[in-house]
Amino acid sequence: MAKRLVESGAVSVDGVPEKKIKAAFSLESGQVVRFPTPQFEDDTEREAPPTFTLRVVFEDSYLLVIDKQPGLVAHRPEHCKVIPPNVADLAVEHCGPGLPRLAGDDRPGIVHRLDKDTSGIMVVPKTDEAFHFVRSQFKARTTVKEYRAIAFGEPRFDSDYVEKRLAPHPRFGDRMAVVQEGGKEALTYYEVVERFAGFTDFRCKPKTGRTHQIRVHMMSIGHSLVGDRVYRSRNVVNRELPRGAPDPGRQCLHAERLTLKHPRTHEEMQFEAEMPEDMKALLRWLQAR
Repeated sequence: MAKRLVESGAVSVDGVPEKKIKAAFSLESGQVVRFPTPQFEDDTEREAPPTFTLRVVFEDSYLLVIDKQPGLVAHRPEHCKVIPPNVADLAVEHCGPGLPRLAGDDRPGIVHRLDKDTSGIMVVPKTDEAFHFVRSQFKARTTVKEYRAIAFGEPRFDSDYVEKRLAPHPRFGDRMAVVQEGGKEALTYYEVVERFAGFTDFRCKPKTGRTHQIRVHMMSIGHSLVGDRVYRSRNVVNRELPRGAPDPGRQCLHAERLTLKHPRTHEEMQFEAEMPEDMKALLRWLQAR
């Protein structure tokens, strides 16, 4: 509730204009925060939480491949009293309790992750053999991952590589940051799919798999993803959607395609997930203008 009040521009701090107040705004001793009294809903009127089902793209005895919906986390967060909808629990419901737990008892079948609000292809190995084989491909960087992203701004080049090391943010432990020294190497290739006035539809191909890699790399070159409330480019003047544009309400990032070898046959397989309607609607709006 507090975060929504801040993001709606209803909160002020001393003489700082409301539009400059963000959820991460740091307060100093003695400052006065002003905000409207929040109206809490009665439990009987509160909307029911969204329900999720697995959108199966492919399944056999070794692999379950899904099109993850935005709003689903990969697995149960640690030290969380309220368990959010997550891929791991849904996969156990679908496949049974025998999914490999080599990544931890709370992460059955989870060999890689997508951010909560990122949609698209996720692969869930169904046996220990399949888990080891798929994980080895991710570690060896032989998988091919392709994402679609709608971002602010227009790049100078039609394609380029972003090679910047990443490390945990020094102030915010749940975020990543570009660092000059230390950290881990990270490489993202991008290409322009379509340009608009002030926006670009990108195809991104990360060569490494660091946490929040595409979001941080695109922000670092001045192209924050539309809807990303965490990673925002400072040199982008207008970081809001134009009036009337359909707002997806999340970062516009979609795991469109994943290529890897099957754990049993070693045949190269490619899985695709169509861009979801929330991102399509925004692209149609931009194309029409």
